[in-house]
Amino acid sequence: MTEINLREYYPDYYRTDYRIMVSDEVAEIMLEYKRYEEAYRRRIYYHKAHYSLDCNDGIEYEALFLSVSPEEVYEQKATAEQISIAMDKIPEKQARRIYAYYFLDLTMEMIAEREGVSSAAVGESIRRGLRNMEIFLRKFL
Repeated sequence: MTEINLREYYPDYYRTDYRIMVSDEVAEIMLEYKRYEEAYRRRIYYHKAHYSLDCNDGIEYEALFLSVSPEEVYEQKATAEQISIAMDKIPEKQARRIYAYYFLDLTMEMIAEREGVSSAAVGESIRRGLRNMEIFLRKFL
């Protein structure tokens, strides 16, 4: 059995010393959690993160997932539809390369390697495809 002071673990609740006897396992676990909390405080201080994203108050959700208005949802869908129509109007090779570069996040070198051409040719094709899409969008939409 080990004697612990609850004031050390719960300073907000115990204003004076309050000693109790606990088993050695419980004392070990209490000490481990105390060390864990102290390490967490040091990490917060070191990284200058003076608020916790673990507090379940929704701050992390709001930071990552902004709520969009119905107008913004409509605008996003309309823009995606316009891009899809414009990609249908350009040559298939340009559309495939634009899709791979912008939507699949492949590098020009990776696209060139897959197609067996130079990366300069892929870059020129993407540039021409974007120019053709811009001309189509200005003219027809």
